[in-house]
Amino acid sequence: MRFLITVCWMRAFLGRGMNRPTAMLAATLLLADAGASHAVVRITNDRGGQIGRYVDRYEKLRAAGQAIIIDGLCASACTIVLGTIPYNKICVTPKAELAFHGAWDFGSRGRAIPNPEATKDLFSMYPSQVRRWIVSRGGLSPRTIFLRGRQLATMYRPCYLEAQAAVTRKRLRGEANEGSTNPRGAAGGLGHLR
Repeated sequence: MRFLITVCWMRAFLGRGMNRPTAMLAATLLLADAGASHAVVRITNDRGGQIGRYVDRYEKLRAAGQAIIIDGLCASACTIVLGTIPYNKICVTPKAELAFHGAWDFGSRGRAIPNPEATKDLFSMYPSQVRRWIVSRGGLSPRTIFLRGRQLATMYRPCYLEAQAAVTRKRLRGEANEGSTNPRGAAGGLGHLR
């Protein structure tokens, strides 16, 4: 399958006046880049956790060039994804729901104690449109506020999961015919954050 795609691209480049070695290189690079662009992490039910762990996790995903699909709850420290992953690598589904609140620490006897400094740092990580939305809702506080639906859709591009699933199914059928040993196809499947 990859060979056929490379040949098709090579013919397209040759038709544009490129010599054969240049066309082959261009087609191969294009195909290699297309495979890398399918690296996707899907967030479906992430209730958050320690801020530092999420910053580390998302920095690694950003360095790997992975795209993020928010397809359910992304709460608390999970929302750091908005400030760590490039804007053009994030999309949202109609089920996406972001939950924001102020940072806190465990105090004596296990009580949640607000942490104003960490809250300020957390707030500064968000893109400007998200910060404006948070301010319009009273800011980050112990009370949780939710960004979903139309408001979220105006800030982030929609994911086209049905179209993506059809392409993946088609790709899997094509690779199965070629004797592929990867049951998830060239895209490698969707990862999950928890």
